[in-house]
Amino acid sequence: MAAKSARVQVLHETAINKDKIGTNWVLCLQFCRYVYDNGDLQEGYRFIWRKPDGKLQAARGQARIPKLSDASKLMEKAQAEGWGELIGNDNKVDNT
Repeated sequence: MAAKSARVQVLHETAINKDKIGTNWVLCLQFCRYVYDNGDLQEGYRFIWRKPDGKLQAARGQARIPKLSDASKLMEKAQAEGWGELIGNDNKVDNT
């Protein structure tokens, strides 16, 4: 079966060292809506890197996180910004 493809709409984003976008790679946490070709919608969180040019690093759904405290810091920032408690869909999409 062919993999499902999706367009991703970023609804919220926070980053570590956001002020360094444009000079360094920046780790981000996003709450996104995934719009699949068949019309299905899914929402949930993802970690993703921004390259020094500010563009997102496409990495087939994976982002290497150097240390667990980075993930915790981003989750705390999202909660402080008021969107860290959003609930995504429960259905897992495994692209099969």
